[in-house]
Amino acid sequence: MSASSSAPSAPDARTQFLDLLNAALHGNTLVKLVLARHVGADQTLQRIIAKPLQVKGQPCLSLVYRHQTRDITRNLALDQAQALVGELLPDSFRNAHLFDADGEVQLTFSKKGKPMLQRHGAQAPREAASSSGHDREKKRYLELSRPFLRDLGVTDAQGALIPSMSRKWKQINKFIEVFDHALASAPVPAEQALRVADFGSGKGYLTFAMHDYLRNSLGRDAQVTGVELRQDMVDLCNAAALRLEHPGLEFQCGDVRSVVPEAIEVMIALHACDIATDYAIHTGIRCNAAIIMCSPCCHKQIRPQLHSPGLLQPMLQYGLHLGQQAEMLTDSLRALYLEACGYETKVFEFISLEHTNKNKMILAVKRRQVGDNGALLEKIGQLKAFYGVQEHCLETLLRADGLLPAV
Repeated sequence: MSASSSAPSAPDARTQFLDLLNAALHGNTLVKLVLARHVGADQTLQRIIAKPLQVKGQPCLSLVYRHQTRDITRNLALDQAQALVGELLPDSFRNAHLFDADGEVQLTFSKKGKPMLQRHGAQAPREAASSSGHDREKKRYLELSRPFLRDLGVTDAQGALIPSMSRKWKQINKFIEVFDHALASAPVPAEQALRVADFGSGKGYLTFAMHDYLRNSLGRDAQVTGVELRQDMVDLCNAAALRLEHPGLEFQCGDVRSVVPEAIEVMIALHACDIATDYAIHTGIRCNAAIIMCSPCCHKQIRPQLHSPGLLQPMLQYGLHLGQQAEMLTDSLRALYLEACGYETKVFEFISLEHTNKNKMILAVKRRQVGDNGALLEKIGQLKAFYGVQEHCLETLLRADGLLPAV
């Protein structure tokens, strides 16, 4: 008998995942199990979220069947729950996420039913770490194996990053990282469904990434809408969402002025030109969004109003410096207006200039308590007076709706 025929075959990815689930259940290390990408007969079922529970002193697994309009909870003994999960994969669900004390293990099935296993956290395979030239690999919030990345042309058919898309890939990951930190501090209950509006969604890279991260990585209920002026882009993205079976993801034709949602928890507007950024921020504030993420560009409104205070005149006589000053003043006022409307606001470099020259991010997270803004509004007035600014679009919009108190 040859050595190859006598060697035991390695268990497939599905078996490995079920073995890890068994160890987490009986080792009391399971944090959460999420079954997603439902393909069963019940079209209203979206996912199952399972967490350990004690019932009359006995360890159980509490499974929440999340439907479009209702949740159904079942509490099962550990062995029953494990057997059920085995029955559901892959006939009813094509994605499974196991969260335990060591990190996350993700099981996915291809269209042909081939199982693939990925590990994140302390239990990441040694060969993945040793293959890198760096001592420590940065955490990725999305994996290259995600189907939407292949469909949108970020990865090839084998799931490898296409070299020309490396900058876009870094932007996507950085965006999700910023959002994840913001969500952790936002006043939004963990069980609350999230409504997200992405204005200027373009080809949908970040819109798909947001939906995938919320639904598949976090197991959150989410309705994500991409808004884009170009109808061909809208059609392209809607077709991809349908093809990839992304429920709760849609794209609409329009802009921030024509598509006005009644309520959202997250407002995104990346690279909105000039006062379109102001309209986007205004929409976020008006809708009482918990998180507002903007990457402004093309600052045109303030510059014609700007006069050079005596001390700064020698510096601002140069057009480049005047433009930079106008940009800084425009975005500083935006951040201050957000603060005045009850947001904790940061302005920072979103991603390195080597990847994009539109790299500024204004991030605002709703505060749980709002204090007196009198002193802040007075400082805003002084700043405008110093530079001779008569009008700022965001201020005009906010005052028209009574969202900004008078000085």
